[in-house]
Amino acid sequence: MPGITDWDDAYANIVHIPGGAEFPDRWLRDAAAFRATRAPEAVGGGEFHLPEGAPRGLMVFIHGGYWMKFGPAWFSHLAQGALARGWAVLLPGYPLAPTGTLSGMRDAVAAQVAAAAERVAGPIALTGHSAGGHLAARLICDDSPLPAPVLARIRRCLPISGLFDLRPLQQTAMRGDLGLTDEVARRESPLFHLPARDLDLHIWVGADERAVFVQQSRLIHAAWAGWPDRTDLTVEPGRHHLDVIDGLADPAHPLTEALLGGF
Repeated sequence: MPGITDWDDAYANIVHIPGGAEFPDRWLRDAAAFRATRAPEAVGGGEFHLPEGAPRGLMVFIHGGYWMKFGPAWFSHLAQGALARGWAVLLPGYPLAPTGTLSGMRDAVAAQVAAAAERVAGPIALTGHSAGGHLAARLICDDSPLPAPVLARIRRCLPISGLFDLRPLQQTAMRGDLGLTDEVARRESPLFHLPARDLDLHIWVGADERAVFVQQSRLIHAAWAGWPDRTDLTVEPGRHHLDVIDGLADPAHPLTEALLGGF
């Protein structure tokens, strides 16, 4: 990859995707249409969806938006794949920057996961997109705020297009809103932690994403290889940063299978 001179552009997604600006409104419409068919319960600031019958486990999807945008209400429809496979689904909310801090977001998500885990037996499958992929990875780090019994139930973590080394973002205009001092960037980067060992890790990223996102995914896959029970990397052909999550709405999609298969 050639040297980067404009880090804001390197980490920009919407402007480099045809029709990219339309995606948030589309997500919001699809999510609202899904909720109209089955209203979720509230768990903290998140949405909690129960399947028909006893849940096989708990799937957690943490939304993205560079820690500054969106919320569970944009992504409710992504619960469909897991629900169809008999899993309960939690879409946590978290306090957005600049009011919220990265550590505060991590702790808020952890509290909601712990609350949902009290209601659902069985394994936990943890995923998240972009900034949510970062938070998913942070929850399985050696300083995880999750209660030990809950962390032990996480059998698979699948960050999608995540951000695992936050130091490059110090070169962007986001650094102020995110409070990215040198200390914060290192402390909140999963790259500088070791992950839990007794789980499967699957890193997922779109082949048509910005080069830095593919690089981030390859970096954490290489750094954490050998620590979890299993470590995989999928670079999904034909997917960019905004449509790489679409497969979660389909119970038969390879992304949903990678997250929930084998349980």
